[in-house]
Amino acid sequence: MLKPVAAIAALAMIAACGGSGADESSPSAATATPATAPAPAPTVAETPAPAPAPVATAPGEPSPEFASLPAPYNTADYARGKRTFKLCQSCHLTAEGAGNLVGPNLHGLFGREAGSLPGFAYSDALKNADFIWEPHHLDEWLTNPRAYLPGNRMSFAGVRKAEDRDGLIAYLMLETGYTAPAADAPAEEAPQP
Repeated sequence: MLKPVAAIAALAMIAACGGSGADESSPSAATATPATAPAPAPTVAETPAPAPAPVATAPGEPSPEFASLPAPYNTADYARGKRTFKLCQSCHLTAEGAGNLVGPNLHGLFGREAGSLPGFAYSDALKNADFIWEPHHLDEWLTNPRAYLPGNRMSFAGVRKAEDRDGLIAYLMLETGYTAPAADAPAEEAPQP
């Protein structure tokens, strides 16, 4: 009884390995699939191709993620901004209500007075700073925080490349709930008499 079982096992191994070396243009009875057997798994050639990767936008064209942002942030690279934020995420959170880490939560940053987030212990330099966080201030801050506002406690060295800063600022605009200031919003037309 063992010989027929061994023969069937040998035939199964040969079929699984691609055949016996004989002319494969004519199927043999030994490798034919019975009518009741499940359909074979799709081969590599039959497997559907993966969806194409998103097409990157050309430099200077609005990216899909940032298209609604003001210039120059509407042309920033989303992947670059997200990647650059990794330098910040050990100290800052961006989700609303997420709390503070070593640095303050950045949700609602744009339009907020510097050093004013309730519940965070700012340095005297930031408490006494007299500016509102807008993209141009953040760009200067991110270039070199210690030089921009001497006396602050942020130990971050800065982001040297302008493209990285633009991407980071655009990314933060999306992640922190940025809304355009009222001066940038279209003016309502006055009613006609």
